Amino acid sequence: MFNLGGWEWAILLVIVLIVFGVGRLPEIGGALGKSIREFREASGKNEAKEAKEAEKTEEPAEKSNAA
Repeated sequence: MFNLGGWEWAILLVIVLIVFGVGRLPEIGGALGKSIREFREASGKNEAKEAKEAEKTEEPAEKSNAA
């Protein structure tokens, strides 16, 4: 998505340090990690739900073809 090189990441890190300070970085990192984890869990649940619904819609079609 983003094509960032080494210098761009370094500049971004310096800006984040200036804006948030060193003391808040662990808190921000933890919150970001938790958000990503929750997003993946929700996305996985959604994929599982879609797979179950797809199986349900395929079953009647298979039964009607077999008859």
